[in-house]
Amino acid sequence: MRKTSYVVAFFAVLLTLIFNVISVRRPDWLVVNSPEVLHSKVTVQYGLNQRCDRQVIAIPGLPEGSKLAYTDYKCRVFPNRALDNCEKENKAFCMVWSTAGYFSELGIGFGAVACLTLLFGVTTHSRRRRIWRAVAVLTALHVMFQIMAFGVVTHLYREAWFPSYERARPGLAYVLNTLSWVFGILVTVGIITTGISANRGHHWAAGNRAYRPIAG
Repeated sequence: MRKTSYVVAFFAVLLTLIFNVISVRRPDWLVVNSPEVLHSKVTVQYGLNQRCDRQVIAIPGLPEGSKLAYTDYKCRVFPNRALDNCEKENKAFCMVWSTAGYFSELGIGFGAVACLTLLFGVTTHSRRRRIWRAVAVLTALHVMFQIMAFGVVTHLYREAWFPSYERARPGLAYVLNTLSWVFGILVTVGIITTGISANRGHHWAAGNRAYRPIAG
């Protein structure tokens, strides 16, 4: 593969990695909006590792349409053994939900290694001829673990394994994760296609120094 292909692949993999990191760190994979009661509205956000509760209380006596309100925002570890009944009726849910977090962290690890491998691959032409295979494997693993985390969260959400998930809706972190693995699949296919084309000597993939066998 030519150096330009590696540079393009690096920024593409980096973008999927950034999306993945943001989605893992955000607490809004699933969002539950409760109905407004006595000028108070509660929003609960569920992330892979934390839960955040946001309560907005409208201050009475203000002109209609005023946005002035009191907001209380608190986050805690999720799932929590005591608070989320992880030792009793929600034991299976807590184990499976935590697994989604592990999958995402593994995906981040493989994505980071893929970026480092791409940087290493542009140093010499001889390495670029071989290293694209390792990059393809690493990006594929990066994407695979993202999809696994997505699948776990989607299954628990659709089956309402946690009581409040019956009213939940996907949040921004869920969307970012989806964009990350969809784009990651395209990047992986692009790396494999470019690498194979370079090995076959196509100019667009191999550049001016196409790979040709040495005549005997």
